[in-house]
Amino acid sequence: MGIHRLNHAVLYVSDLARSVAFYSDVLGFRPVAMTPDGFRGATFLQAPDSTNDHDLGLFEIGAGTGRSTAGRSTVGLYHLAWEVDTLDELAATAERLAAAGALVGTSDHGTTKSLYGKDPDGLEFEIVWLIPADLLDDGALAARKQITRLDLDAERQRYGGQTKGGVGISVPA
Repeated sequence: MGIHRLNHAVLYVSDLARSVAFYSDVLGFRPVAMTPDGFRGATFLQAPDSTNDHDLGLFEIGAGTGRSTAGRSTVGLYHLAWEVDTLDELAATAERLAAAGALVGTSDHGTTKSLYGKDPDGLEFEIVWLIPADLLDDGALAARKQITRLDLDAERQRYGGQTKGGVGISVPA
């Protein structure tokens, strides 16, 4: 089986309207009219510039539910990671996340430059830019074995703010 990428994710949320607003206003997702007739409590969203039918499904389970304890007291999903095309877009996303009080960290993983956020239910996600294959060097590849602080300004100077990122650790053409 040749898996190529994650097509979509489905999350349980406590307040559907609040979650739709967060993913739409902060991350630019847009609702897709595909909820089956008579089915309530779900919204399907598509990421900006996505070619997927949908990228995220949100299913409401109600306000009386608790936040996820995955990784603290139960097993479960740690986070999803979405890729942006440029470091300028990563920087703009960092600003939007910070303004929404949802930015919880940043990391430099060598070949990937990452932001971490939490949605209104405390579900964590990652926004990432990948160094394109033709710009990978031994230093970036070796740095995958450590996690350091992300310096977005330095990365934009090094790679250019509008340089299109790679797809995974892609092979140069």
